[in-house]
Amino acid sequence: MGSARLYAAVAVGGFRRYATYRAATVAGVFTNTVFGLILVYTYLALWDERPHLGGYDQAQAVTFVWLGQALYATLAIQGGGFESELMERVRTGDVAIDLYRPADLQLWWLAGDLGRSLFQLIGRGVVPFVVGVLFFPTALPDDPLLWLAFLVAVVLAMVVSFAIRFLVALSGFWLMDGTGASQVLMVTGMFCGGMALPLNAFPGALGEVVRQLPWAALLQMPADLLMGEADPLSVFAFQAGWAVVLLGVGRLVQSAATRRVVVQGG
Repeated sequence: MGSARLYAAVAVGGFRRYATYRAATVAGVFTNTVFGLILVYTYLALWDERPHLGGYDQAQAVTFVWLGQALYATLAIQGGGFESELMERVRTGDVAIDLYRPADLQLWWLAGDLGRSLFQLIGRGVVPFVVGVLFFPTALPDDPLLWLAFLVAVVLAMVVSFAIRFLVALSGFWLMDGTGASQVLMVTGMFCGGMALPLNAFPGALGEVVRQLPWAALLQMPADLLMGEADPLSVFAFQAGWAVVLLGVGRLVQSAATRRVVVQGG
C-alpha cells in the first residue's frame, strides 16, 4: 500500500507539473487545431481521389485525424515526454540520485509519465477533438460502452508509449548523447504511429509489418476500436501484449544499465 501511494503521488505530481505550463498548453491546443485542419483538408482531397482508402470512408478518415491530434501529446507519439529529461540526467550523472531512491526506476518514471499523459489528454487533446467534431462529419459511436472501451485502450496506449520511450531513454547509458535516439523516435512516431497516414492505408507487405509493430497500439488500434473497425478484446490483447514485452525488455536493459553505472563508478 505504501508503494501504491508513492507512485500515485508521483503521478499526481506529473499532472500538476504540466498543469503549471498554461501558456504552453494554450499554444499546444492552437497548434494541434491548426495541424488538424491542414490534415483534414488534405485527407478530404486524398479520399476524393481514393474513396475507401484503407477501408475508411471520409468521415472515418476525418475522425482519425482529430483523434491523432487529441492523442499526439497525450501519447508523446514523436517524443516530448519524460525521455529527454531522463537522458539528460544520465548524461550529467544525476541519474545516480534516481537509483538511490527507495523506488523502482521504471515505475517511478511510468507513474510520472501517466500523470503527464492524463493532463495532456484533458488540457491539450479535448479542445482540438471537439472542434473537429463540431465542424466536420465524423464517425463516432453512440454506445457509451464503446467509449469506455476506447478510454481503456487509451490508457494501454499510454503504457506502450512509455515503454517505447523508456527504452529510448535508457540508450543514453551507452550513447551518452540522446540526440540521435530522439530523432529516430520522432521519425518512427510519424511514420509508424499513423500521424502521416492511417496504417490501414499502407500497401502490401509494408502495411502488414507496420500494423504489427508496437506503434500501432498508440493511435491506430484505439481509433479502429472507437470507429467499430476492431474488436475491443483483440485491441486490448494486442496492446497488453506489447506493453508486457516492452516493459520486460525495459527491465532487462535497466538492469544492464545499472550495472554499467556501477562499473563506471557512477
